[in-house]
Amino acid sequence: MYAVFKTGGKQYKASTGDVLRVEKLPAGSGDSIELNEVLMVADGEDIRVGAPTLDGGKVTAEVVSHGRGEKVRIIKFKRRKHHMKQMGHRQHYTEIKITGIEG
Repeated sequence: MYAVFKTGGKQYKASTGDVLRVEKLPAGSGDSIELNEVLMVADGEDIRVGAPTLDGGKVTAEVVSHGRGEKVRIIKFKRRKHHMKQMGHRQHYTEIKITGIEG
């Protein structure tokens, strides 16, 4: 059994027991959260698709940790103009473990 859900503007496919890195969520480590924007639930041959979301669909998860991803380097360079600009960015994430899927 797996589900496709949406959080932080992105879609994720997960089954029970999976550990995912999603956009930062306002919850502490060890907290249990519910993700209600479920787009699809599949259980073998039984596939339910929402329009756009499933009524009564819910994915429960436990927050494992928070962190920051790898640094993305941004370099802007203009040749022959004596101009170069360097920046970096590290995106915040929340690591969650899927504990249950209801459809």
